[in-house]
This record gives sequence, C-alpha cells and structure tokens, in this order.
Amino acid sequence: MRTLLICHHDVPLIREGLPLWLNSFSDLAGVIVLRDNRTQVQKRARRQLEREGALRFTDLLLMRLWYRLRWAGRDTRWQAARLQELRTQYAAPTPPVPLLETSQPNGGAAEQFIAQARPDVILACCKHILKPRIFEQARTGTFVMHPGIVPEYRNAHGCFWALVHGDLGRVGMSLLKIDAGIDTGPVYGYFTTPVNEWTESHIGIQRRMTFENLPAIAERLVEIHNGTARPIPTAGRPSAEWGQPTLSAYLRWKWDALRRGRREAGGTVNLPQNVQTGFEFPAVR
Repeated sequence: MRTLLICHHDVPLIREGLPLWLNSFSDLAGVIVLRDNRTQVQKRARRQLEREGALRFTDLLLMRLWYRLRWAGRDTRWQAARLQELRTQYAAPTPPVPLLETSQPNGGAAEQFIAQARPDVILACCKHILKPRIFEQARTGTFVMHPGIVPEYRNAHGCFWALVHGDLGRVGMSLLKIDAGIDTGPVYGYFTTPVNEWTESHIGIQRRMTFENLPAIAERLVEIHNGTARPIPTAGRPSAEWGQPTLSAYLRWKWDALRRGRREAGGTVNLPQNVQTGFEFPAVR
C-alpha cells in the first residue's frame, strides 16, 4: 500500500511524526508540506471577519490569545514528548521520502507530485479544501483524521464544540474518506480516549484522539485498502458544521465542566493545584 501525506509545516508532531508512523505499515511515497504565504493568511482572516461579524471575530481572536497565554506552552511540551516517542518507536524512512513544499495544495506542482507518487491512500492533515483532481488521484481514497465525531460535529474543531455542549460521548476522532463536501464522506471509524476537562486544552484533547490511537488507525487504513472495511452508516443522524472556538464558548465549557465535577463529587470539586481558571464564572441557566 503506497501512501502520501499532506500536512502543514508548523506542527512538528504531524509533519515529522506522521511520516514515521505511515512508513511503519506502508510504502510512504511522498510528503507535501504546506506553507501558507502572507496573502493567504490575510485573505482567510478577511473572509472570516465577513462571515462571523466583528463581535464574534473578536471573540475568537480573544480565544486564540487566551490559548497562547494559558495552554500553548503545555501543549507544545506534550507534543514534543510524543514526537520523541514516535522517533524512538519508528525508524526513519530510507532512502528519504520525496518531499514537496508549496503554498498551493491544489496547484499544478502538487497535482504532478501526487501523480508521480502514485499513492493508494492519501492522508490529508490540512485546513484546505482539496479539489477533486487532487483527492481523486488516490486509488483507494483520500482520508482525513477529523477532530470530532461526524456527522454531528463537522469542521475543524468538533472536539471543542462537543465539549462545549457537554456531549462527552462524542469527543473523538473520525476517520473519513474525502468527497466533494465538507466532512460529508463515508466514515470508516471512530477513535477516542479518556479526557480531563480541567487539565487539558481542547487542542491537546483533539491531538490525543489521533496520536493515542495510531495503531488502530493504521490497522483500519490497511483494512480499507484491502477491501475488508465497510463504512459506518450515518443516515438519519443530526449533522452540523461548526465554526472556530470562541472565548465565550470556552468559558461556558469550563464552567459546565466544573458543575459536572461538583455533581459527580457530591457538591464539591478540588481542582488540581496547577489548574487555575483565571475567571469568575457567571451563573449559567
């Protein structure tokens, strides 16, 4: 089974760790590393402002600032440790795998690179919506490890919104095959792991949904390629597309998590010493 990875340059755990893992059970034929230029970043921000409006856009910017101040350092350390574990566990590909760096995942260079790699399976770990001329080149299919349970939690932050809604049974990762829609393709597996709502960030939680299930995901990809896996029926289930995390939603999640903890503990919760909310939470009806 020949595989190809598409990923961003700025997450070392994905950029360096996933090729090691893919190479352990498949013939890794290539890696496309995406590096967005300034124009792309500015256009994305303008589109988001137009779509969300000024108030909600400010809310999500505040969430990103709070994440950097409160959680980014801890998550970076965890990811560095997990990457080191993967380096120890899996051998580096020899000879080195062909690599393409580009800002255009749907561009001609990427299309030609994939054609030369002749992958059976493409694993797309990127924010971009791929064009059919890209994802249809994979003979078995192009797959995403979606951070959320679909169809209920579509888009890039499904774990966050499941946490916000107290839907803890749907905090997980979905392995789905890309089609022309947004997270609407066939689902081939759900993967999860226990979480701690107080000692983890939403980013840390969604990373663990993938990286603590790598052996099972590898097994499922092989089954799909061999034709022994079947999609999970999802017809009739609720389907919703969610946006970016906001600070107001984050605060609601943490407050509700505290209330859930109090109920389970019989009325009181002793937070870990290294956990500080930093806020006085309002009453929630």
